[in-house]
Amino acid sequence: MFEFANRDFLWFLWLVPLMVVLFLVISYRRRSALGKFADPEFLAGLMPLASPGRRSLKFFLYLFAVAFIIVALAGPRFGSRLEEFKREGVEIIIALDVSNSMLARDIRPNRLERSKMAISRLASGLRNDRIGLLLFAGDAFVQVPVTSDYAAFRMILDNVTTDIVPVQGTAIGRAIDMAARSFTSESSASRVLIIISDGEDHEDDPVKSALLANEMGITVHTIGMGRPEGTPIPLGDDNSRFLADEEGNTVITRLDEATLRRIASAGNGLYIRAGTASTGLDIIMEEIGKMEREGFEELQYTEFEERFQYMAFIALLLMIIDFMIPERKSRWLNKINLFKADKK
Repeated sequence: MFEFANRDFLWFLWLVPLMVVLFLVISYRRRSALGKFADPEFLAGLMPLASPGRRSLKFFLYLFAVAFIIVALAGPRFGSRLEEFKREGVEIIIALDVSNSMLARDIRPNRLERSKMAISRLASGLRNDRIGLLLFAGDAFVQVPVTSDYAAFRMILDNVTTDIVPVQGTAIGRAIDMAARSFTSESSASRVLIIISDGEDHEDDPVKSALLANEMGITVHTIGMGRPEGTPIPLGDDNSRFLADEEGNTVITRLDEATLRRIASAGNGLYIRAGTASTGLDIIMEEIGKMEREGFEELQYTEFEERFQYMAFIALLLMIIDFMIPERKSRWLNKINLFKADKK
């Protein structure tokens, strides 16, 4: 794949034909003026060191040098290639609850959108750590495997909705089990699972799963989204319709802090309740910052490899050659005639 990083500079290539036209016009007027002065053969005797050929050669050397400089400024580059990077960091998997209860608006704009904004800010501040995204409701799956491509992570995160998991519910235990199998590092000192949920687990035993994960060296933190007093789950943007059960009663979703605290305790991590000003991810990141960093090697695609330096080198070489060639013939070399006939 080939492209120019600064394509607008290529417009200056119009200077090349313009310079050629100007050179031809000036050369023609020069010959016409000299032709009025004397016969060309007579002029050759009067100006033995003059060399129209050298003048043309020097011009075209200079012309090509200008063209290569313009191409160099346009930034030619080729892609892509694999590069190996050495990093020291922590592997972090975010397990994000995408059940319908995360649409509740006791945290503005709602629990899910607030969580996504906080996760995106976290990813923007990472440098050497790797991060992955796991989504769960009644089932769990890895949406983004652990990666250092934070831009791709944030792009995928932006498209997360409650419709992305077809099975509704809140299976936190299943999410922990899935996350435990999704880490890539072997070090027990550099793996962190952050669960962001309202904690209403009706599917499995998340505390047992957190204990097993911690035995594998995974620290489990939890963040509670919502309020204990509960709130209905809106079905639209106008707050006029709310989710109801089979009997027609409005479903009230409440933050289950007790479950989230037990999960964090079993996972040797922190439980933080999200507030109006902060979700608590910054506090957890401070704890992660105290952890032992693991060194790892990672292969990444470098999109493009810059090649402007080759164009700049050719331009410099042409200008040096142009500088070294004199516009007139050398008086000393002009006296040498290897094919001069002997006088008899």
